[in-house]
Amino acid sequence: MIEIFLVFALAIGLGWPLGQYLARVMRGDRSRLDALFGPLERSIYRMIGVDATRGMSWRGYALAFALSNLVLAVLVWVLFMTQAWLPLNPDNIPNLRWDTALHTMVSFLTNTNQQHYSGQAQLSYLSQMVGIVGLQVVTPMMGLAIVVATLRGLFGGRQAMGVQGAMPAEGTARDLGNYWVDVTRATLRFMLPLCLVWAVLLTSQGVPSTLQGAVSVAPLDQSAGLKDQKIPVGPVASMVAAKQLGTNGGGWYGPNSAVPLENPTPFANLLETLALILIPVAVTFMIGPFTGRRRLTALVFGSMLLMSVISTGLTVGSEAYSSSSTDTALMEGKETRFGASDSALWTALTTQSSNGSVNAMHDSLAPLTGAMAMVNMLINAIWGGIGCGLQQFLVYLLLSVFLAGLMTGRTPELFGRKIEAPEVRLLALLILLQPLVVLGFSAVALAIPSITGNSNPGFHGISQVFYEYTSAYANNGSGFEGLGDATYWWNLSCAAVLALGRYPALIIPLAVAGLLSRKRVAPESAGTLHAETPTFALTLIAVIVILTVLQFMPALVLGPIADHLTLSASAAPALSSPAA
Repeated sequence: MIEIFLVFALAIGLGWPLGQYLARVMRGDRSRLDALFGPLERSIYRMIGVDATRGMSWRGYALAFALSNLVLAVLVWVLFMTQAWLPLNPDNIPNLRWDTALHTMVSFLTNTNQQHYSGQAQLSYLSQMVGIVGLQVVTPMMGLAIVVATLRGLFGGRQAMGVQGAMPAEGTARDLGNYWVDVTRATLRFMLPLCLVWAVLLTSQGVPSTLQGAVSVAPLDQSAGLKDQKIPVGPVASMVAAKQLGTNGGGWYGPNSAVPLENPTPFANLLETLALILIPVAVTFMIGPFTGRRRLTALVFGSMLLMSVISTGLTVGSEAYSSSSTDTALMEGKETRFGASDSALWTALTTQSSNGSVNAMHDSLAPLTGAMAMVNMLINAIWGGIGCGLQQFLVYLLLSVFLAGLMTGRTPELFGRKIEAPEVRLLALLILLQPLVVLGFSAVALAIPSITGNSNPGFHGISQVFYEYTSAYANNGSGFEGLGDATYWWNLSCAAVLALGRYPALIIPLAVAGLLSRKRVAPESAGTLHAETPTFALTLIAVIVILTVLQFMPALVLGPIADHLTLSASAAPALSSPAA
């Protein structure tokens, strides 16, 4: 319990100043760091041919986002399929098959890091450092840039954020900032320095940070005639820092941070657990100084924190209780160094954020713990990904304002701008997309057992498939495993779900903000719905539960809940016997 409180306390204590700093970075405020970063930023703008002073409408911003993703997609996909012929491959790792390379590229491009491969065995150092870590650094900042542009749209354009320029007339497209500038500043001034600090700290704990090839180690018991073991190493620390801080997930090694080399000490585990939510918490603290509405920060942070505490409590509590007759079942799939509680804490935070890295095998979690992990990902806005979590929260916020306005007879408007049919249709489309994609692909996979390759034909097998697609759509990346997922079906279907879960969720709210930014700001009146109140926060949480959890209740009942009831029923006779 001490570590649980410590992680939350450190996330809040460090997140506050980081959020204040991030707001200044995204506003483009002058600072002493301009002498260091300014020349580098200007060089990047010249290299890609960008006018840093020119703003963009929401359409221009979305187009730049799509273009940058397309270019990176082609480059990284080709890299994965040609790594055997490129340098920095001391272990002579072959090229990835085209479908595995495609899935891996889409997974890391969408800030998901769902892995259908084992990194230490199937990727060269060049692929890891350039393809994987490169995307792990820049894609979170792309999400951050999109949500920053959305906030500018909701609050009147870039001029309202302190950037000088003529305000456009009502009904015309607003300046939501420059995508290339936002991504560049966030990457250079925020993400990279933080990753450097974390990488140094992890290296100090024994996480490998080297370019040498695999190390041969003689077994301790050589009397059995065992051969030397080859232990893969590499520049692991930088990858772990980026994957944890960037809500990326995955791992250098297949079992992620359950591997001692990737997570060697209790302090390393604390650093990596803290990093799961540090930047998402900082993003919530960015809102107030960035928009000038401090009470909005209180609404967002308070709602997310309340959902997080409830989710964490249920997860840790569920994993502390076993449906079987012995306590040893709780340790299946877990590192004895961490135990059940630290594993459950990591499980809660990695699915509350869109991180998805693990320090225990989720397939071995208690069924209700697995159900809670699924619920976290279905909500996808408890903390969420960097930028993406706040973007999804804004979707729920807009819908809650509209629904509350209808129920109370007040004007459905947010910050003086009316929410009308065009905006609601776009938001409804986004809400309906999730069940259509997740349940649709799950139904197909379960209807054709030969393509799933799941290890359990019972209720747990349903959970394995449902979890895979839920994780992909939420851009989380964790898995129940137990699936033969290195196949054409899983690679291609998950790649489609990954893209559908990432791009509409970022672009549709941006479009809504662009539409709202063109409307006249109406002064508050007695009929205005006040959103920044504790009452509305509870209404918002209720709407989130209704729109996400309840519509997936049949899938949860057929999967983890039925799995729990089955285990409980089988354990009951043993517990009631004299021997027990």
